[in-house]
Amino acid sequence: EATHKQHTAAAAHTGTRLKIFSVFLCLSSDCKVDLSFLMDGSWSIGKRRFQLQKHFLGNVAQALGIGSTGPLMGIVQYGDDPSTEFNLKTYANSKDLRNAIEKIPQKGGLSNVGKALSFVNKNFFLDANGNRGGAPNVVVVIVDGWPTDRVEEASRLARESGINIFFVTIEGAAESEKQNIIEPNFVDKAVCRTNGFYSINVPSWFSLHKVVQPLVKRVCDTDRLVCSKTCLNSADIGFVIDGSSSVGTSNFRTVLQFVANISKEFEISDTDTRIGAVQYTYEQRLEFSFDKYSTKQDVLSAIKRISYWSGGTSTGAAISYASEQLFSKSKPNKRKIMILITDGRSYDDVRVPAMAAHRNGVIAYSVGVAWAAQDELEAIATDPDKEHSFFVDEFDNLYRFVNQLIQNICREFNSHQQG
Repeated sequence: EATHKQHTAAAAHTGTRLKIFSVFLCLSSDCKVDLSFLMDGSWSIGKRRFQLQKHFLGNVAQALGIGSTGPLMGIVQYGDDPSTEFNLKTYANSKDLRNAIEKIPQKGGLSNVGKALSFVNKNFFLDANGNRGGAPNVVVVIVDGWPTDRVEEASRLARESGINIFFVTIEGAAESEKQNIIEPNFVDKAVCRTNGFYSINVPSWFSLHKVVQPLVKRVCDTDRLVCSKTCLNSADIGFVIDGSSSVGTSNFRTVLQFVANISKEFEISDTDTRIGAVQYTYEQRLEFSFDKYSTKQDVLSAIKRISYWSGGTSTGAAISYASEQLFSKSKPNKRKIMILITDGRSYDDVRVPAMAAHRNGVIAYSVGVAWAAQDELEAIATDPDKEHSFFVDEFDNLYRFVNQLIQNICREFNSHQQG
C-alpha cells in the first residue's frame, strides 16, 4: 500500500516536472544558439562537486531542449589542458546529451580557464564541428573558486571573434585565499559585457540547481547576445564609385576588383553585413541596394557586372544620392559605412553633403587615386582623417589598402563596442 502511494506520488511529481519542462521547452524552441560549456575538471573541485557539476549540465541540457533547429550544445573539460568531450553535432537531443554528460570522467589538474578559452576560440566553433553560422556562439564557463591562469587576453580574442562569454562562478575565494588569485576581477575582464547579465555567482555548489532556468533564459535571449556582433557581420557598406571619363575602362575594372576584395572579407547575408553600390559621373546610378543580394557570391557577381559609365565628376551630389538611396534605408542596428573612390577633383562642393552624411551616422572612408584632391578627401572622410582617408598615385596600387581599410573598420567598431 505504502509503496503504491509513493509510486503514485512519484508519478504525479514526475508529471508535474515534465509539464514544467514542456512549458519551458516552448519558451526555448526558438532558442537557436550554438553553446559550448567549459566544465571545471581540476583536482581542487573534488569528486562530489564534479558530480554536482555534471548534474547541473544535464539539467541545463534538459531545460534547453536540445535539437537541430533549436539550441545545440557541446562540452569542453579543462584542467591543465582543455579537451573537447563532445562537439555541437555529437548529440541532437537532450536525453542522449544527459546520458553522455553522466559518463564524463574527471581530468584533474589545475584550473586553466584562459587556456580553455583560447582552445574554444580556435577549435570549437568550426563548421566541421557542427557550427551553424546563423546561430550565435555562446561559451558558458563554470569555475569552482578562481582560475589558475590569466583570462583577459584569451577572452578578448574570443569576444572579437563574436563569442558571447558567460561565467558561472561557484564559491568565491575566502579572505585567506585572495592573495593567491592571479586576476582578482577575472570575471569582469572576461565576460562579453560587465553589466551583470553575463555572470552568475553561486554561493555554494548545493544551490547551483537554482540557476538552471535563469542561465537558460539568458543564453537564449539572442537580442542581448551583443558579442555576436562583430565588425565583419553587422554593417551596411555602401560603395560610391567614380565612373568619370578620366578613370578609363581598364582602371574601372581595377576599382571594381578593389570593391570586390573588400566585400569578400565580410560575412554577407540579409541579417549580417549587407553591401550596396552607387556609380556616379555628373549623374548618379544605383547599381544595387542593400537588400538586393543576400549572399557573398551574388554580391561579388553583381560587382563584376557593373558597367563603366563615363562622364563628369560630381562627388558632392553622389554623396547626397548615396545618403538618400542607400543609407536612409539602412537597418538601425547596423553601422553605416560609406567607401567612396574617386580619381579627381569634384565639380561641386563635397563639404556640405559630407557633413550631412556624418550627422546622419554614416562613417565615411575616402579613397583617392591620381588627381584626387587631398582637401576634398579629408572633408569627405569621418574624423580622424588619417584613419578614414587614403591616397594612391595609381589605380594598380589600390590593392595595398584593402587590409588597412578593413583593419580600420574593425578597430573603430571595437572601440565603440566597449561598455
